[in-house]
Amino acid sequence: MKLAVVGGGSTYTPELIDGFARLRDTLPVSELVLIDPAAERLELIGSLARRIFARQDHPAEVTTTADLDAGVAGADAVLLQLRIGGQAARLQDETWPLECGCVGQETTGAGGLAKALRTVPVVLDIAERVRRANPDAWIIDFTNPVGIVTRALLGAGHKAVGLCNVAIGFQRKFAALLDVAPAEVHLDHVGLNHLTWERGVRLGGPDGEDLLPRLLAEHAESIAADLRLPRAVLDRLGAVPSYYLRYFYAHDEVVRELGAKPSRAAEVAAMERELLGLYADPALDEKPALLAERGGAFYSEAAVDLAAALLGDGGSPVQVVNTLNHGTLPFLPDDAVIEVQARVGPAGPVPLPVPRLDPLYAGLVSHVTAYEDLALDAALRGGRERVFKALLAHPLVGQFDLAEGLTDRLLAHNKEHLAWA
Repeated sequence: MKLAVVGGGSTYTPELIDGFARLRDTLPVSELVLIDPAAERLELIGSLARRIFARQDHPAEVTTTADLDAGVAGADAVLLQLRIGGQAARLQDETWPLECGCVGQETTGAGGLAKALRTVPVVLDIAERVRRANPDAWIIDFTNPVGIVTRALLGAGHKAVGLCNVAIGFQRKFAALLDVAPAEVHLDHVGLNHLTWERGVRLGGPDGEDLLPRLLAEHAESIAADLRLPRAVLDRLGAVPSYYLRYFYAHDEVVRELGAKPSRAAEVAAMERELLGLYADPALDEKPALLAERGGAFYSEAAVDLAAALLGDGGSPVQVVNTLNHGTLPFLPDDAVIEVQARVGPAGPVPLPVPRLDPLYAGLVSHVTAYEDLALDAALRGGRERVFKALLAHPLVGQFDLAEGLTDRLLAHNKEHLAWA
């Protein structure tokens, strides 16, 4: 089995390598190609990947290349983990929205739109080249904003599934609180990428006993603390929101916090420099502890599980993925991309039925889906007016003058990445 990782020079990649090495019985990789134009970083990551495989006696061959077409040729699955513009662009995404009193974040709000505009055209070009090289290959997208990027891929007819680590993070946390194996925990996970709620926590399968009421009764304080939300929010919802919901439920508080401390992008950039120094050590043959602070917890396990199920070699039969709605949430268009539990196999994901979504959730999901419609249109066709309309439609913007100011800033900070700007 051959896998290709586009963006293989990312400091995330050793986490993925570690997962491939540990879970080789689930996903028997024989060839792994890391693809990235950043030659120096790629060589560091590639060398470390070989050492990690050797330490764990994994027989797979690891190769590196800057040639995308050669790298994806013959691949059974292609994983996308891109950051167009690097941490410098992320720093901008987190900074200029604050000038307008809006949250500065790389996937949510105006910063998330900027990332989508930079990313979608590049991902679609990569996907078309994958299709030419191997039309049967699956594309697994971990590139943010996952919902919009996955929708672009599926809209263009690609064999693609979007993946996020939020659900697997909750699964692991709830399993620890319940003192059970993570595989025993199934989530009633529903919404859009980075806009989801856990409405049930079931043991043994999708139809198992719901232990969420017990978890909230016994552990609401610690769960709420992890989300940096008041316990009352969980009590009144009777559900556990993704930590990204804090940008909606406590927007003004978050804006004040972000304006008073260094950006996450600056923290990550410093961490990446330290990680690359560690990776250069020829004695290092495992992922360093510092990588856990980089983000993307459990990414490797989720990626291995999904690839194994899609390629027919194993994996969990039910997983949380980003895929087409197709009537699952009846208030959304069929071509919307939702994040829900699905049965996954070689034919792709099929969402499980979702109980009726209360207007408290359905309203926000509908609102953000409308924004994503306009965001994707702007990413595909460009133009200031399309950017403005997407921002005006976003529930965290929604004011004419505010959308105008954000549009001006977005375009000014992204000209080098937007051919039409």
